[in-house]
Amino acid sequence: MNEKILVNKKSKKELLENLEKENFSRKTLSFYKYVKIENPKKMRDFLYENFQKIGILGRIYVAEEGINAQINIPEHNFEKFDNFLKSIKIFKDIPFKIALEEKNFSSFLKLKIIVKEKIVADGIEDKNFDPSKTGEYVENLDEIHNYLDDQNSLVVDMRNSYESEIGHFKSAHIMNVDTFRDQIFSIEKELGEKKDKKVLLYCTGGIRCEKASAWFKYKGFENVKHIKGGIIEYGKKIRQSSQKSRFLGTNFVFDERLGESVTEDIISFCHLCRKNKSNKYVHCKNQACHNLYLSCGACNKKKYGYCSFFCIFFDKIPAKLKKFLVRNFWKKNPNKKFRKNKFKRKYV
Repeated sequence: MNEKILVNKKSKKELLENLEKENFSRKTLSFYKYVKIENPKKMRDFLYENFQKIGILGRIYVAEEGINAQINIPEHNFEKFDNFLKSIKIFKDIPFKIALEEKNFSSFLKLKIIVKEKIVADGIEDKNFDPSKTGEYVENLDEIHNYLDDQNSLVVDMRNSYESEIGHFKSAHIMNVDTFRDQIFSIEKELGEKKDKKVLLYCTGGIRCEKASAWFKYKGFENVKHIKGGIIEYGKKIRQSSQKSRFLGTNFVFDERLGESVTEDIISFCHLCRKNKSNKYVHCKNQACHNLYLSCGACNKKKYGYCSFFCIFFDKIPAKLKKFLVRNFWKKNPNKKFRKNKFKRKYV
């Protein structure tokens, strides 16, 4: 008997056409929970069947350690989604983080649910580390701002460098790395002499800094807390208050929008010209590269959506030759990956 495969089989063109036909609004949100899932594969299929029925799009990771989801939902089906998730005992108390803003296109094109080893890849293999021993939450705006003003406090951005480049708390410590794994193993090297300071961690929606808070404590930091709900919840509270945002710029998000504004400040610069300010990330049109970079309107027009003239040239060679080069050279030589521009990041 053939096993039923629950995956999307439509092309990107078909998905976009279907979205254009929709006559309703969608709500973008994220949620996560560290919780023991006995059979991630079974849970994955159960969620896929039910989420597909109510039109949910997005990316969801399921692992033995929990669930991590970024999705959007037809607004008229939100109550169905809420009731369904609450009907699952281990997920009934999961809080949702609603997006700060919506753009004039869907944040996701399809539903993708993947079984992972971990819901956040951290590279930690130490069996003595217990990720459940996390730091306390900080929710109050005044308390967050006090940490930012206190010279004896250490506020750490637990996001990748390309995220913090377009928006961050101005006094935060930023690690110049592109993965959470690299960040985890940079903590002692960069911050090991500050274990006596009060530590406040933050990230996009809370999932990374929650695990990181447990790692900080495991490594001997004495007083570790993290912002509940991350930048998403901070931005929402700022909009509801009379206080001025201490987070400047744009919050990077992992969907088709690639960012949502917390403030109108543009604190980053175009990677191509290094002159014009830009907070607009794009992916290089050369699929062999697909580099993520910041581009101003002028540079995007000049290079036609490519990150370099090399990529423009490469994309014009015959398809068979491109395929041959990618498969037989770059993929077989991990130390000689496709030539990508390494952009220098500038932090304000």
